[in-house]
Amino acid sequence: MKMICTTLRNRKGATAIEYGLIAALIAVAAITAMSGLGTQLNTTFTNITNKLANPTG
Repeated sequence: MKMICTTLRNRKGATAIEYGLIAALIAVAAITAMSGLGTQLNTTFTNITNKLANPTG
């Protein structure tokens, strides 16, 4: 019985899992944001390259 009470009071494992889940969520959000930004930057640089190659058109 004493071991069960000690296990229920020990929250270190649960806290570590919670921090791990938060870090994973932040990583997914960062990857999503950077992916969208990368696509937009690629389009911008393609447009600049095309205008430099053909300045009159």
